[in-house]
Amino acid sequence: MNTGKEWQISCRDIASRRRDMTVFVSQGHVVVTVPPGEAAVLTPLEVGRLRAALRDAVVNASGTPEH
Repeated sequence: MNTGKEWQISCRDIASRRRDMTVFVSQGHVVVTVPPGEAAVLTPLEVGRLRAALRDAVVNASGTPEH
């Protein structure tokens, strides 16, 4: 069950192409998706955004009943 909350974090792949990471909550778990088959390269600002998204997702996940 996805709560509809989703966070997008800009990043670049190893070839410096613009990509996005996604953080969302599913059944009380925090899920992070990264560019398929790639490494996500983050600037310090993007790391801060990822940290904030993970924090918000944890808060949302803790309010979600486990199944």
